[in-house]
Amino acid sequence: MPATTDLKSTDVKRIDLPVEGMSCASCVARVEEGLRKTPGVATAQVNFASERASVAFDARKISVEDLVAAVHGAGYSVPRERLVIPIQGMSCASCVEKVEGALRHTEGVLQASVNLARERATVEYIAGVASPEALRRAIRDAGYEPLSAEEGTVDREAERRARELQHLRTRLVGAALLSVPILWGSLPHMGVDIWTPEILHAWVAQFLLATPVQFWAGWRFYRGLWSALRHGAADMNTLIAVGTSAAYLYSAVATFFPQAFTGSGLQPTVYYETASIIIAFILLGRYLEAQAKGRTSEAIRRLVGLQAKTARVVRDGVEVDVPVEEVGVGDVVVLRPGEKIPVDGLVLAGRSTVDESMITGESMPVEKAEGDEVIGATINKTGTFRFRATKVGRDTALAQIIRLVEEAQGTKAPIQRLADKVAAYFVPAVIGIALLTAGVWLLFGPQPALTYALLNFVAVLIIACPCALGLATPTAIMVGTGRGAEAGILIRGGEALEIAHRITAVVFDKTGTLTRGKPAVTDVVPANGFDEATLLRLVASAERGSEHPIGEAIVAHAQSRGVALADASTFEAVPGHGIEATVDGHQVLAGNAALMARQGIALDGPEARAEALAGEGKTPLLVTVDGQPSGIIGVADTLKPNSREVVAALREMGLQVIMLTGDNRRTAEAIARQVGVDRVLAEVRPDEKAAYIEALKREGHLVAMVGDGINDAPALATSDLGIAIGAGTDVAMESAGIVLIGDDLRGVLSAIALSRRTMRTIKQNLFWAFAYNVALIPVAAGVLYPFTGMLLSPVLAALAMAASSVTVVSNSLRLRAYQPVPG
Repeated sequence: MPATTDLKSTDVKRIDLPVEGMSCASCVARVEEGLRKTPGVATAQVNFASERASVAFDARKISVEDLVAAVHGAGYSVPRERLVIPIQGMSCASCVEKVEGALRHTEGVLQASVNLARERATVEYIAGVASPEALRRAIRDAGYEPLSAEEGTVDREAERRARELQHLRTRLVGAALLSVPILWGSLPHMGVDIWTPEILHAWVAQFLLATPVQFWAGWRFYRGLWSALRHGAADMNTLIAVGTSAAYLYSAVATFFPQAFTGSGLQPTVYYETASIIIAFILLGRYLEAQAKGRTSEAIRRLVGLQAKTARVVRDGVEVDVPVEEVGVGDVVVLRPGEKIPVDGLVLAGRSTVDESMITGESMPVEKAEGDEVIGATINKTGTFRFRATKVGRDTALAQIIRLVEEAQGTKAPIQRLADKVAAYFVPAVIGIALLTAGVWLLFGPQPALTYALLNFVAVLIIACPCALGLATPTAIMVGTGRGAEAGILIRGGEALEIAHRITAVVFDKTGTLTRGKPAVTDVVPANGFDEATLLRLVASAERGSEHPIGEAIVAHAQSRGVALADASTFEAVPGHGIEATVDGHQVLAGNAALMARQGIALDGPEARAEALAGEGKTPLLVTVDGQPSGIIGVADTLKPNSREVVAALREMGLQVIMLTGDNRRTAEAIARQVGVDRVLAEVRPDEKAAYIEALKREGHLVAMVGDGINDAPALATSDLGIAIGAGTDVAMESAGIVLIGDDLRGVLSAIALSRRTMRTIKQNLFWAFAYNVALIPVAAGVLYPFTGMLLSPVLAALAMAASSVTVVSNSLRLRAYQPVPG
């Protein structure tokens, strides 16, 4: 372990490095080992599916270039890009130094050189870590103006994958076109009665056709073999290169030196079709796998595609369209119907409805008015409004979502540890089994023993598939977390996914989670000749001067009912009791029983009804007008829509549902009866919530805590799985393992259901990967031959191997069809 594992969190910097050249899980182990051995590296995790290494390191001791060198030292490469940016506004050497400094401090930049005479910066950076947009922003922040770049595309990752697919397609087509005539010419020797051109029977002709397949189409396997050998290791490429080379070289010796078989009792024969078709099939598998792996990150591309390109901002009193990168915090942005909101902000003026489904996953448009928060990339539906930008660039909710998803896709679930351990020893073990197979067939096999030994040796090498082991977990995590993000569910990593499917208890904070978090009028009970409208008008008019949440709730309720309010001529708040006011010449008292007792007012009939309302978890507000009891107004923090439905669904899942609240036990139990939870933890102070979570864990529960992520941060962090709900633009909550952007409680159900389905997919993938190798390697070695006379052809072994990794990735892609609980 590196010496820096005791680093303070403030010393650690994190970076995701793209890694090229990995072909199987053994490669992952090599890259991780190379990075972890580097002094200054705290942790390193490599994701085979996304081809990225997530590294935490001490930036005081090592640089990003040192990490790149460690990856190169392990035999792999980190893709670099070079960009030339024209710059306007430089006038001297200090300008050059300032721009170079700004560029070099940008994450992912390896080298930066500025030429004052040509007014250009040449930057070498890591593709997928830094970007042309980030470089231009750094130059602009330094006080200069970057002009249009000579090079640069928005999606370098997609471009790189497209190049890789094109390269694979070319080699695959070439290998297939050359392998078909080789196979055609070999069919008569296999006992197939078919006409073939005489020239294709010639071994020299087959050699000429097979050689480009072996060393042109199959060059990637030799390159990988050489890289592995230089570092004293073995990987997938080793198995393919050794296996096909054995068949090819044996055939070449039989073609050009048949006399080498004289006296051995062996008949010279060739297996060019075996070597060529194996390479063609494996290239086909790699091509299909690359296509499927590309689709696992489609969610990220779709999220990136949500970003607005331009914004209409007010500059010097004039509305102007500018690139979204030029919007700054504090800018006033103007939105018209149908336009995409470019950045996060607060509404200044106007009203509208906004479709936030692409961010929160909630289908119903949301009303927006002055003071409301808007999220970048959502769509303005009906009205026109202005808002002040509060978060731009990397700080917007969408940018944070993309970053969180990318980080989550770079993590590993604990279940993957077994696969990683197996993969580290897998290839050497397969080579050992293949050599043992060859030895057994040479010593004990029937004649021609060498032929049987060669074919079974090749079959064992080719059928082994560490790729499936390496892809089983990361592809499912990539698709699962990506699909979650599209539904407004941000899963922070593989560990959160795995815990979510094993939790036994869900704890809900009451206020703002199960309930709306603000009081609302639930009952208006007039008495002594008053009607509802009159009672409500007098009390609401009196409460207009109050800043208490209950008073605000009564005023809002009256206004929503269209009740015309009057101005109170006198007003006095009685702390802890209620209010006293004069409305239209009437003395109005509204408060608790203590206020009435203080004023010497006897309560005969209303007390029983007040007790009943209190028993339902409501706050009864006793009202007297001119000294006479006039009615009661019931106020409560009402349940959110779907609270009962969500609690019932969680209980059907076999989970214990617990409510945590600071309310008195009577009120808490009344709310608990309404919502249907199993247990209530009442009268819990905010600083005690974490202790109650610890107590539940000591009872043997695996606990998920659902809260707002702010007041509940300690409890969320203490729980086995923190679920923060209603995050809005504040999605980067460190205390939560799962963040729900929207305020709909059904997101909790969706998060748990998605986690369970993702883990089920991972287990299916791992079962397939292990079962495939455990079952078919012995078959390839020939264990069935003594009983059935059956041997596995190396060509069929290649087809099975190609299909195995494609099967794993395709199974993971089924998660894209997951539909969240309807919202």
